[in-house]
This record gives sequence, C-alpha cells and structure tokens, in this order.
Amino acid sequence: MNIAIIGCGYVGYSVAHHWQQNKNFIITTTTTSPERVDGLKTVSQRVMVTKGNDYETLKSVLKNQDVVLLTVGAKSGTTYEETYLETAKTLVSILKYSPNIHQLIYTGSYSVYGDRNGVWVDEETPPAPANLNAQILRKTEDVLLSAENESLRVCILRLGGIYGPGRELVKIFGRVAGTTRPGKGEDTTNWVHLDDIVGAIEFALHHRLQGIYNLVDDAHLTSKQLIDNVFTKHNLPNVVWDVTNKNNRQYNAWVSNQKIKDAGYKFIHPQIIF
Repeated sequence: MNIAIIGCGYVGYSVAHHWQQNKNFIITTTTTSPERVDGLKTVSQRVMVTKGNDYETLKSVLKNQDVVLLTVGAKSGTTYEETYLETAKTLVSILKYSPNIHQLIYTGSYSVYGDRNGVWVDEETPPAPANLNAQILRKTEDVLLSAENESLRVCILRLGGIYGPGRELVKIFGRVAGTTRPGKGEDTTNWVHLDDIVGAIEFALHHRLQGIYNLVDDAHLTSKQLIDNVFTKHNLPNVVWDVTNKNNRQYNAWVSNQKIKDAGYKFIHPQIIF
C-alpha cells in the first residue's frame, strides 16, 4: 500500500515511524523545512519538500498513492489559511484526477465547536468556531468532505489538545507555575495522547472510517484540576486564580468521544498521564 503523509511534524512523524514497521507500506512524507529531510528519510521511502498550495509538487506526491494522511500544522496564528485551507483546496483539486486514492484521513481540531460554556457536544453538534482560525479549520473540513465519492472515503479526526513524549504536560504548562490566571479554572479541557492519535489513525485506516470523529480522552478535567495535578506531580507552585478577571478561553466544551468508541476503537490512555 502506498501512503502519503502530507505534513510530517509531531503527529505525522510518529505515524510514519509506526507505519514504517509494516513492510507492505511504501510511505511518502512531505515537509516545508528542507533541514528535516534527512530525519524523515529514516521513517519513509520518499521525502518531498513542498508547501500544501504547490499544485505541481503535491500532484507528484499523490501520484500512485492509495491513502493520504493530512497532518499539517500552522507555524503561527497568521498562517492558518495557507497551511490548512489552501492545502485542502489544492489537495481536493488533485484528488479529482487520482482514482487510486481510496481514503483521506485528516487531523483537525475540536476548536471548531467554540465556547459552549462547558456543555457536552458530539459530532452532531453544529460547529460554532469562536475566532478566525477556528473558522478556517471548519472551512477546511468542508472542503475535504466535498471530495467524498463512491471510491474515496474521507475521515476527519477532531483532536483534543495533544501531549506525549517530548510534549509532556509539564512542558506545556510549566511556564505558568506560580502565576495568576484569570477566572476560576472551571473551563473544561479535552486532551489526547500521541499514542492514541497514532492508534486512531491506524484504526481509521484499517476500518476505512468515513465522516467526522472526535478524538479526545475520557478525562475532561477542568483547567484547575489539570494544572493542579501537573504541578503537584512535579512539585511546582500552583496557579493563583483571579475570580475578578474573566477567562476568555474560546474552546470551552465537553467533547464526547463515544462515536469512535462505538466504532470499536479502544483508547490506550483513556485518562491523562501526568
């Protein structure tokens, strides 16, 4: 099976490393950073340096592929449209002429649900992106889903906050130890371990999942519970919550993962690892 991984950062590299062990897979990876080519050669048979909106190079990447995994990540808040939406539009325009590709898997974000004041949401809940970048992510989903046809299945995984080896929670939150934060820390968080992202992508591939699936663990801790646990584990000073200053976090929703569990996926880390 020929598989192209478009965008090979933290998630894409880990998936490529996992799939490399399958001798029946021929993997092509892409990167926008020439200095990463040598590293990606250790997990794939072919590496291409390209941006997602480079039609001709991306067309070459997709030639003779069977499956495409889209795992791009914006390098800054100002590059979302180029990174996500333009890549999706370019990809879909090429898929029209790529009859061999039978599956597209995309790692998106639960941020498309917006601020629901901690209320439970699932895949049937209409998205309500709270800012421009979340709106771009929502449009990206629509563009990719438009490519579905009788021979091509599109699977969108809406990821929670990503953590794992090299991206531990203490590294993510350590900088706020001992600081004062707005609000009460009562907003709901949604996280997923790298192992489960790799596992769910593998599951989606082999079960040919189609449609939208939330990919978050079972924890759903509040920000206060999460940070308190991290800092207690690592002997760091706790955050002081300023209840007089409103927290303006824009992704406050209790995201359900029941759909992917009903499909048969079993979480490796259903609870957060501190």
